[in-house]
Amino acid sequence: MSGQIETALRSVRDSGRKCLVPYITGGLGPDWLASLAAVIDGGADACEVGIPFSDPVMDGPIIQQANDLALASGVTPLSIAADLRDFESPIPLATMTYYNIAYRMGHERFANMLNEAGISGTILPDIQMDESADWIVTAKEHGIENILFAAPTSPDDRLARTGQMAGGFVYAVGLLGITGERAELAASAIEIARRAKEHTDLPVLVGVGIGSPEQAVEACSVADGVIIGSTVVRRLVHGLETGTNGADAVRELITEYRTALDTAFPGN
Repeated sequence: MSGQIETALRSVRDSGRKCLVPYITGGLGPDWLASLAAVIDGGADACEVGIPFSDPVMDGPIIQQANDLALASGVTPLSIAADLRDFESPIPLATMTYYNIAYRMGHERFANMLNEAGISGTILPDIQMDESADWIVTAKEHGIENILFAAPTSPDDRLARTGQMAGGFVYAVGLLGITGERAELAASAIEIARRAKEHTDLPVLVGVGIGSPEQAVEACSVADGVIIGSTVVRRLVHGLETGTNGADAVRELITEYRTALDTAFPGN
């Protein structure tokens, strides 16, 4: 049975358009929910909310900085969940965080927290697929879609297993390395999207290394959509540091990506 994220992204794909999923850091600033509202206003189809962790091994400098700022202000997984319980989102939400949080809370408590906060899916990049069976079972019991990664180095048999075990969408990692904008789209982004799509009917979205609307359009020549994180968070951090409205800057940015994708792929 499809969850909310899969249903929403399949609907976009079936319409001939491309999916746009931004990432924001939960708890970044006292009015961080305004940032979530901004990506919705800009035309996002779903959104990843990062739960800050002290050692975000997949993330580059800008998201690490955002994690540190949020944690220094006293943000916790429970405070983010509490904020989201009072936020009525018209698009499905996923969290991205690290397995130590789920492990320390316990799978049952962590999944229940997400469900009560209205979160539809989660991404835990540092837990191996082969070691995640217990978590996946618990997540499914609570209606949480477990989004899995397809890496450029994944052999075909592993991509097939990823497609079978994943929920929501398959996260095609555009390049080896940490998150962050790049001057050019890596050739590996196109290749991993193509290979992943051969092994699953789930939507396949490319993330890591998408640095401009033009690169998003290029990635979507094969992929069903893109995930953009560092370029979004950079604007939020800048807003905090300068006292300017980071949410407005993010709304403009998401609108630029949405317009570029819809122009290139207007749908049926």
